[in-house]
Amino acid sequence: MIHIGDLRLTKPARAKANKLGEVERVYRLLRDWLITAKLPPGEFLSEADLAERCGTSRSPVREACTRLMQDHWLTRIRRKGFMVTPISVRDIVDLYDYRKLLECYAAEKVAQTASHEQIRDLSAILAPEKDPAAGLEQILIANQAFHQRLCELAGNQRVLGQLNLTLGYVARLDTLCTQTVPGWIGHAEILRAIERREPAEARHAMQMHVDTSRDKMVKLFSS
Repeated sequence: MIHIGDLRLTKPARAKANKLGEVERVYRLLRDWLITAKLPPGEFLSEADLAERCGTSRSPVREACTRLMQDHWLTRIRRKGFMVTPISVRDIVDLYDYRKLLECYAAEKVAQTASHEQIRDLSAILAPEKDPAAGLEQILIANQAFHQRLCELAGNQRVLGQLNLTLGYVARLDTLCTQTVPGWIGHAEILRAIERREPAEARHAMQMHVDTSRDKMVKLFSS
């Protein structure tokens, strides 16, 4: 039997859970807008405007933005709100150097351990790259999925956790870049080395892929 007093005791806990759920919803929504460049670098964001756009109050927006500050997506503007952190060439170089450490390890590991079924899975993910009718959105999704799946197959949860955060920043750069600069950097050499069970070649192919992507981004954001 449940007593009225027990129900009273659950109300604060229920309110807290609802608040945390709303903060998480707003956080995920804003992060998606940042990754897809719907909130572009350098844009000023007010709590009131974001609350209206997210269909919520200012409190969840403030807490979600504080989390996004900790992830380096946003910078606080005192007494005014937040700004989407601008992208510098130094940021790009640091990001891609770190990405290279994670992904070269993953490519080498997968070339050593992947099953035939897992390799077919990677190939299927990259199908849009060979499809002339594929749109930019499909290619971007395939790119993200390939890098994430490759790291999952490497089997190191710490590396995967770090890469998931890093790929969010990379996805935004890819979106901004492909909107401005034509051409796409594919993954055929990486996949070929994995299919041939050549760990050193897989590592090298991933290094070249990341370096080429970095150079393209540096050129774009230096202009």
